Amino acid sequence: MIYQEQIPDLGELTLEPVCPDRHAELLHGWVTLPRNRFWGMGSHPLEQVRETYAFLDGLDTHHAYLILLNGEPVGLFQSYQPAADPVGERYPVQAGDMGMHLLLNPPRRYLRGLTAAVGPALARFLLRDPTIQRIVVEPDVRNETALRRLRIEGFTFAAEIDMPDKRAQLAFLTRGRFEVDHPTQVG
Repeated sequence: MIYQEQIPDLGELTLEPVCPDRHAELLHGWVTLPRNRFWGMGSHPLEQVRETYAFLDGLDTHHAYLILLNGEPVGLFQSYQPAADPVGERYPVQAGDMGMHLLLNPPRRYLRGLTAAVGPALARFLLRDPTIQRIVVEPDVRNETALRRLRIEGFTFAAEIDMPDKRAQLAFLTRGRFEVDHPTQVG
């Protein structure tokens, strides 16, 4: 376990580093679901998913975590340094930028309120590092659900960018904006 937080009305959220050999089957089941098409791995066979996360596991700049709620897997969270990622070639990376990707796949009983609770929890996890000043995201421009959630969470939308596999909406959440919206929750 790398991080733990109590989420009111939901329970204990924890982040656990992805172990490619142990978690590949679970992740493959998630990333290949039609509703998760924006993750971009819908046609990947199990071995390719395992290889992808084994590759990420070997990088110092990218990290993948299982999100657990009360010990049950509910999603996948990835953080990355934009300067070491294709997104960093498409905007002027600033010192203190940290990128993130989020895929939630909760059981039905956790649908209500989970997305609204997980976003701020993941921001708190990233912002524990005092050098991080801005969270960077680049969801597919067609992913209206993600774009709506980012607006609610206080992200500022920048340019649309062409990534290798999608047209993406670049957006940022500054430490200052997060601390204004969540004043007592950042240490």
